[in-house]
Amino acid sequence: MSQDDRVNIALLSCGSEYAGIQAELESAAEMVNARLVYPEIDVAILDTIEMDFGLQITSPDLKLMMARTKAVAEGTARVDGVFVASCFRCAEAAIVRNEVRRYIHKYSDVPVISYSFTERTTAGTLLTRMEALTTIVRRKHLLAREHQTGLTAGIDSGSTTTKAVIMRDDKIIGCGWVPTIRVIDSAEKAFEQALQESGVKRDEIQAFGTTGYGRFLIGDHFKAKLVQEEITVNSKGAVYLANKQKGSATVIDIGGMDNKAISVEDGIPGMFTMGGICAGASGRFLEMAAKRLGVDITELGDLAIKGMQKKVEMNSYCIVFGIQSLVNSLAKGSTPEDVAAAACHSVVEQIFEQQLQEVDVKEPVILVGGSSLIEGVPKALGELLKIDILVPLNSQFIGAVGAALLASGYVGE
Repeated sequence: MSQDDRVNIALLSCGSEYAGIQAELESAAEMVNARLVYPEIDVAILDTIEMDFGLQITSPDLKLMMARTKAVAEGTARVDGVFVASCFRCAEAAIVRNEVRRYIHKYSDVPVISYSFTERTTAGTLLTRMEALTTIVRRKHLLAREHQTGLTAGIDSGSTTTKAVIMRDDKIIGCGWVPTIRVIDSAEKAFEQALQESGVKRDEIQAFGTTGYGRFLIGDHFKAKLVQEEITVNSKGAVYLANKQKGSATVIDIGGMDNKAISVEDGIPGMFTMGGICAGASGRFLEMAAKRLGVDITELGDLAIKGMQKKVEMNSYCIVFGIQSLVNSLAKGSTPEDVAAAACHSVVEQIFEQQLQEVDVKEPVILVGGSSLIEGVPKALGELLKIDILVPLNSQFIGAVGAALLASGYVGE
């Protein structure tokens, strides 16, 4: 891809240079052939910008961020996408970051992602977010695809599990699911399971799609036509399985190490946010809770349905101290059912407080990923949001399904 094909991304940030991650942001943008730009403003606007946002801000850098936001929303700064970034530890920045995102969404159709960084944030951590942002810009025609055609395979190389599906003309005909150990070996095993279930031969597959943490490695291995980050692929797979490709939807994907909250419109992701600061809001926390209770992860949901989370005190969202809270509760006589319910509630509460505040939550809310199969999780999320949660059939395969669906756009090439 040439320099002329680069996507212009407006970086609206505060503290990135002070935290030492400015170079990481620029490096991540270069990896996806994007250019970071900094919208020009009339300095006089800094005296009145707080009134536009209805905020009183002490930081001059945050005022500059808001002024640049207005330039983007009004179209005086022509950009393809927006990346909003601020320090994880700054409460004032968190408020501004949220309002900036809402302002852009209200007054323009420019895709935007927001992110809170730490001093340890790397280009690798930022890559998935940058890749998703540029994909929305470059491949809207592909993301608008509603039907799978031909015979295609999708492989999702996740942090804890590898999933594979084979699809033929809008139907899933084979699935595979194995733990992720050695990335290529696990992908081969999952794919072989899907082949056996589908009854087709490897050389009959017309196009491969790969996603997840190991997407590049397995993409090379399988000579995939589509190698794509999980934001766009998972949201596409979610609305496809839920039969909600038209109109608005919110996708919540609780993964093994992180989670995602995505606003989707007509099958295309708009605002989205990814977890990653702590694994306390991930499937890994639920796995550890199940192990401590002496049950399989598949049994945790049944326990949680019977319990009451209010009877267990959770003192921390940290994955380590969170488990410690559960252990202490058991030592004080709490029942396994109540502890299981508290574990499920803790995960969704973090997603609600840290991520759902940064996307416009619109029904239906579609819960996907392996954790969606733990009955206590959709129950806790529904109670928190006070709405019914939709868990589609095959929700654990959304990444592989989305990859197979989008790969069908390359059939015949």
